[in-house]
Amino acid sequence: MVRNIVLLALLLTIKISAQEVRSFYEKNTALNFNDGRNVAGKITQPSGFNPNFHIYLCFGQSNMEGNAKVEEQDFMNISPRFLMMAGVDMPNTGRKKGKWYIAVPPLCRAWTGLTPADYFGRTMVENLPDSIIVGVINVAVGGASIDLYDEDKTDSVISNSADWFKGFCRDYDNKPFRRLMELAKKAQQVGVIKGILLHQGCTDNGQKTWPSRVNLIYGRMLKELGLKAENVPLLVGELLTKVDGGCCYLHNSIIDNIHDDIPTAYPISSLGCPGKSDKLHFTAEGYRIIGKRYAERMLQLLKY
Repeated sequence: MVRNIVLLALLLTIKISAQEVRSFYEKNTALNFNDGRNVAGKITQPSGFNPNFHIYLCFGQSNMEGNAKVEEQDFMNISPRFLMMAGVDMPNTGRKKGKWYIAVPPLCRAWTGLTPADYFGRTMVENLPDSIIVGVINVAVGGASIDLYDEDKTDSVISNSADWFKGFCRDYDNKPFRRLMELAKKAQQVGVIKGILLHQGCTDNGQKTWPSRVNLIYGRMLKELGLKAENVPLLVGELLTKVDGGCCYLHNSIIDNIHDDIPTAYPISSLGCPGKSDKLHFTAEGYRIIGKRYAERMLQLLKY
């Protein structure tokens, strides 16, 4: 009897959190977190292969997309050694898909906010030799199930989704995985892919099959890009914790054991990262903290 009550409570929590994900976007179909700042960060495009140009692929849903307003401090002191490749055209800044820029936020799309990738990159260049450049490529879709990145399921996921979600996907020509792979291959012409950052799970909260689905996508990325898992770890960020007010915290127990399913995957703690009142997203300070933690783990793996 007690066991049944506990299971029912867990199922209700998962159902409620999924509804809250949908509700958030239904109420916020026109998000703008960069306050109209029109800074492209233009640079001379890299030419020729540079083994010291370290590239990181970033994907997931809204917390990787960036869901906190970019604040003044986030525009300051960005090293010219920290670059981003635009995943889409950004008319407000003049950024063009597939081109490199100094990593002035936003890093995902024109209207998105601060992401873990921002302070991941900042922390990496602060702790790596001056000869190393760090570049990120961020392709993320708010509200996405991990299945959006499974090309066998992408069309079905999009066709069965709300209009706001379809609008996000159109930015990637309805093929976000393919867009990420196209950009990654272009990046490999000038640098080396060193790792993959994932932040996703609210939509799939508590689903026990999630690790195997992540592993499928990770494996396809490695195979298509000619990479070996032991050289390209997968860093997986926790969702907003229960202590910090999150509604999808049940998924963290799955993320915390991701190494059991994917030996080269590593969980990144979000404990103490402040959250917004929507119970889904981090505040700007939360993104700064978890971004630094992604970097700290990567630096350990690189033995710096």
